[in-house]
Amino acid sequence: MKGERDIVAIELDTKSIVRWSPDVEHERAVAVFDLLEANRFRPRVGPAGPYRLKLSLRESTLVFDLEPINGGERFEIELSMRPLRRVVKDYFLICESYFQAIKGATPSRIETIDMARRGIHNEGASLLSEALEDKVELDHDTARRLFTLVCVLHIRG
Repeated sequence: MKGERDIVAIELDTKSIVRWSPDVEHERAVAVFDLLEANRFRPRVGPAGPYRLKLSLRESTLVFDLEPINGGERFEIELSMRPLRRVVKDYFLICESYFQAIKGATPSRIETIDMARRGIHNEGASLLSEALEDKVELDHDTARRLFTLVCVLHIRG
């Protein structure tokens, strides 16, 4: 699925992050790997890709800093985090429950929590897609992986 406007490198702005837990680091690494393997991220304005993406938070704004690898000026796409706040908070809570459950809950309890976690994750991906609709064309898998990275950026040590 590699195309002209794909993300080919990604960096998270980690200036304000003290340390990620091993579980969070694993989720981040998987999301980055999967995103770089296959993604569809096509800004509606700006130079053609593929792009190097730096993802960061500035106060309550999510910033996609895009640098075309074939030349062209770097540009940013900004998105208010307001529409995503509740689902990010819900995702943190369900992930905390999931990571606790895998340490000793019954398999059926773990499965129930994991299904809820996936549901909230899909909701977050859909909200992210909707919020970016006028700015970026992206597929569901790309939105899911980006939502994971948005959540990682919200962890403040």
